[in-house]
Amino acid sequence: MSGAVMTDIREQIAASIAAKQAVLADATLLSQLESLAARCLASLRNGGKIIFAGNGGSFADSQHLSAEFTSRLRFDRAPLPSLALGTNSSSMSAIGNDYGYDQVFARELQVIASPKDVFIGLTTSGNSPNLISAVDVAKRFDIPTVIWTGATGGKLRGVVECLHMPSSDTARIQECHMLLGHILCGLVEHGYFRGTEG
Repeated sequence: MSGAVMTDIREQIAASIAAKQAVLADATLLSQLESLAARCLASLRNGGKIIFAGNGGSFADSQHLSAEFTSRLRFDRAPLPSLALGTNSSSMSAIGNDYGYDQVFARELQVIASPKDVFIGLTTSGNSPNLISAVDVAKRFDIPTVIWTGATGGKLRGVVECLHMPSSDTARIQECHMLLGHILCGLVEHGYFRGTEG
């Protein structure tokens, strides 16, 4: 392996560590995460569910985080209700064909969500039209919503509560999303099943 490649590898690892150190130092972000965990826990205790959505890598991350709720993270326990929007490919293609791709999350959210739920959208840019449309639906139907973005927040900044990852690099933002996602799932799992870990 060439020295240039090794340098690039080390620089990317260092950049990832630096982004996470910035998360660790961001008291506002950590407080928002703590508050979101409490909201998710209250939702689940009230018969609600945790709903995720995202595009591309964030779509995969949404499914990953939803699976941590419906399966398990740290210990064996009963499943917790969660889903990721867009996983029904027939529904997604039908909505995209009939109403446009910017409606693929909004129409699903409108029919499956309620004010008991918590909707968490993942977007590195904050500019995804289908997440913007989903936020509009969430507001109309009083569905509690938090969007995870990069440093700028894009078009969703100021429109809805956002957790801003302290980076403008897509890969670093997604890595921070997954870090906070695992922490969120762990906090909720522990809170919901406190004393049952064995």
